[in-house]
Amino acid sequence: MGWVHRRRDHGGLIFVDLRDREGQVQVVFNPERGQEAYEVARRMRPEYVGAIRGRVAMRPPGTENPALDTGQVEVLAEEARILNEARTPVFPIEEETAAAEEVRLAYRYLDLRRPSLQQNLRLRHRVYQVIRSFLDRNGFIEIETPVLTKSTPEGARDFLVPSRLSPGHFYALPQSPQLFKQLLMVAGFDSYFQIVKCYRDEDLRADRQPEFTQIDIEMSFVDREGVLPLMEELIAEIFQAAKGVKLPRPFPRLTFTESFDRYGLDNPDTRFEMDLTDLSEVVRGTEFRPFADALESGGVVKGINAHGCSDYSRKDIEELTDYIKVFGAKGLVPFRVTPEGVSSPMAKFFSPVLLEAIRGVLQGSPGDLLLLVADQPPVVAEALGRLRLKLAERLGLLDPHKFNPVWVTDFPLLEFDEKEGRWSAVHHPFTAPVGEDVPLFDTDPGRIRAQAYDLIINGQEVGGGSIRIHRREVQAKMFQVLGIGEEEARAKFGFLLEALEFGTPPHGGIAFGLDRLIMILTGAESIRDVIAFPKTQKGQCLMSKAPSPVDGAQLKELRIKLDLP
Repeated sequence: MGWVHRRRDHGGLIFVDLRDREGQVQVVFNPERGQEAYEVARRMRPEYVGAIRGRVAMRPPGTENPALDTGQVEVLAEEARILNEARTPVFPIEEETAAAEEVRLAYRYLDLRRPSLQQNLRLRHRVYQVIRSFLDRNGFIEIETPVLTKSTPEGARDFLVPSRLSPGHFYALPQSPQLFKQLLMVAGFDSYFQIVKCYRDEDLRADRQPEFTQIDIEMSFVDREGVLPLMEELIAEIFQAAKGVKLPRPFPRLTFTESFDRYGLDNPDTRFEMDLTDLSEVVRGTEFRPFADALESGGVVKGINAHGCSDYSRKDIEELTDYIKVFGAKGLVPFRVTPEGVSSPMAKFFSPVLLEAIRGVLQGSPGDLLLLVADQPPVVAEALGRLRLKLAERLGLLDPHKFNPVWVTDFPLLEFDEKEGRWSAVHHPFTAPVGEDVPLFDTDPGRIRAQAYDLIINGQEVGGGSIRIHRREVQAKMFQVLGIGEEEARAKFGFLLEALEFGTPPHGGIAFGLDRLIMILTGAESIRDVIAFPKTQKGQCLMSKAPSPVDGAQLKELRIKLDLP
């Protein structure tokens, strides 16, 4: 039984390719074998649902189809029924389709018939089973946490749900089960996990959805070294089961500072080299004003070596310059390495000795293109970090079959929000500071290091976690530096603060973005290709037309009036 993929009438014989979730098989209808079945086949059309009974036979020599797993055999039909007819599909159900994504999402149930999406969701299923099996073997308990909870708008915007029984009051859909899983540690469950839906009302892009799934994990009586090795084992088992790929362990680790110094970003893609190199001391004293001005104002000069790119045209360089200006950089200074030496449109500002020094530090060889940026450290880091990725894409260095995991650790606990004029948490306000840095709450909050860690694979953040604050006095200091007063803290987080007074064990955990992890495993270009019924970048379901207006009677029950233009 299955769907008619295609039908070919050769006069005396009719061939039907029948498709189900396992693949396709060719069915041969011969009137001499079954006239009634042959007549049914004449009425079959693409996407009709059919049932066929017959004998499996080897295909005649020379007619095999190596493109199909079943290409060596065919079914000689004896009986056939049409179980349901079908309208002509709005786009062909083929592996490759020219249909616009908007059309495919509007008819998602047809889009999901395509083999690639079927394979993506079946791989997702396998990953679910691996996760549950692994965590169960390691003593974790799967516990569900509430979907209707309290709004604590410290991160992204909450999705709010009005309460009919408490007019004027609202639930929030959880951005994560963070507080509940910490309370489960207070309750003594020791090792918890949940494959859980989370919700964030934020601007979307290719790797984000308003509702997403994460692998949520929490453990008691652990420090960082009690979390990371076990999580490496889980990720390695997932890759082995899903892709047959053996990830080398232990995973490399970079501190937050090292990641920015070498790659310009805190989610480094380590599949290729092209590290950022600091040239500040090499060029200090130069009369080239862009470099001199940057260094005089406390900035830096850094560069990368684009191997084999010395033949880039002036137009290519201009395109790269325009690209990094999006990230705040003022310009890009290129140097070409040739057999005769180093050349540049700015060469007149540099002595031969200095040009050779730049080439030496960046390890330039004939054929290489050295690209330098001067500005404040955060601007230089992001501009060159993004440029590094742009060049890798152009040079074909992003091997989709290579998987490089890396832990990034020792994040700053806090960052200063210039617009708000206050400190904010880099991760979330329940992240524990490094023990020896606690006194800095009173003197220099910006220097406090967090006991936080992110797992990055191929430049994608697939997981983030931390050791949590388990002492009330430290949590109070955290709220204080964030500008959350005692009364506000009690109103928003009173249940947590009270729980911390009842013997809370040291604990920590992590959450992996399951959708993003599946996206990496399948090589999908969009997160929407690994979710059965995704939303668009505007948060809409084109198939069900959600979100949609609701009946006035429903609003009246909720005592809600709309103030629309």
